Amino acid sequence: MKQEIKNMIEQYNKIIIHRHENPDPDAIGSQAGLKALIQENYPDKQVFAVGEEEESLTFLAKMDEIDEEMYEGSLVIVCDTANLERVDDKRYERGEALIKIDHHPEVEEYGDVSWVDINSSSVSEMVYELYNAWKQDGMSLSSEVARLLFAGIVGDTGRFRHPNTTEKTFRIAAELTNYTFSRPDLFNEMEKSSLSLKRLEGYVLSNAEILDSGAGYIKLTSSLLTSYDVTSREAGGIINTLSTLEGLKAWVFFVEEEEIIRVRLRSKGPAVNKIASRYNGGGHELAAGAKVSSWNEADQLLAELEEACHKG
Repeated sequence: MKQEIKNMIEQYNKIIIHRHENPDPDAIGSQAGLKALIQENYPDKQVFAVGEEEESLTFLAKMDEIDEEMYEGSLVIVCDTANLERVDDKRYERGEALIKIDHHPEVEEYGDVSWVDINSSSVSEMVYELYNAWKQDGMSLSSEVARLLFAGIVGDTGRFRHPNTTEKTFRIAAELTNYTFSRPDLFNEMEKSSLSLKRLEGYVLSNAEILDSGAGYIKLTSSLLTSYDVTSREAGGIINTLSTLEGLKAWVFFVEEEEIIRVRLRSKGPAVNKIASRYNGGGHELAAGAKVSSWNEADQLLAELEEACHKG
């Protein structure tokens, strides 16, 4: 599979890399890391990373702005996205060929080539595996690529605390630390928070509901977010505020936007990705995302989460 991906990359002069909407460090790290890896080893190719800019992650990489015409005769690679609905920038459909690289449980099969490894901690880890397979052909990896992939691995493993952290994850992370980039600077950027976001965390701790089943939840309306001067994306990023609460089995953040309510699910045991898949989403057993169209639908999802906690 790794060789097949390399063969396809070598066939195309234009390569456009996508990832999922509302990106996290692994989405950006794998996307931008793969872009830089290809650019550095195939300098004659045009390689772009696209999607809506996430201000809090611009310290990792900024997105490229390209015209639709660029997709003509191009290879599109989608990183870290289990289903097509979650791909950021729907112009991916305009490419000539499509590669999927993902580590989530399969939600939707897509792509002319699809490499899915649910045992990998992150797609950033998978991109390093690509390099590891290709280096016998003379491919090199720069310190910038190492920085991006390390950030993606750190993000998706919760600083190596989550159960998806394996011996392979530690080995790859150790190899990446041999490159020249500042880990303290990277950690500082990843953990940086505004005063307004910290105040919202205080609101969450004061107002979150913990049910007898062990399910927890908080509803963050758009008017509330406006009053705290926090965006919906920033609010979704503080979901682990509740993670250390005693007796909590799983929890959900409902974050209202203009037309939808975004759902962030986390768990210490009950599988939440199956719930998310029934509400326009997906993800891992212990971490998933979804969308609902009303607060009534949010309550339905919460009832399913409570039932899963009772069973779990």
